[in-house]
Amino acid sequence: MRTTVELPSELLRAAEAHAAARGETLKEFLTRAVAHELGEAVTPRSRRGKVRLPLIASDRPGRVDLANAEIDAIFAADDAERANH
Repeated sequence: MRTTVELPSELLRAAEAHAAARGETLKEFLTRAVAHELGEAVTPRSRRGKVRLPLIASDRPGRVDLANAEIDAIFAADDAERANH
């Protein structure tokens, strides 16, 4: 479905840069970001079968007990690792 969203130019540039760094289109990036904010999982068509997020071990399979700050730290470490390769 198409829609029009007006974003501040600096936010749009940052979103485009993040999408490019992840090898995604802006559409894929925004779809994933909105789904994440809504707490829904989205598997973009072009990425099916590939794991893009860091995998996190758990003592109880199917459940992971992490605070938002811990999740942010995991993503930051993953982003830093990707930037170094």
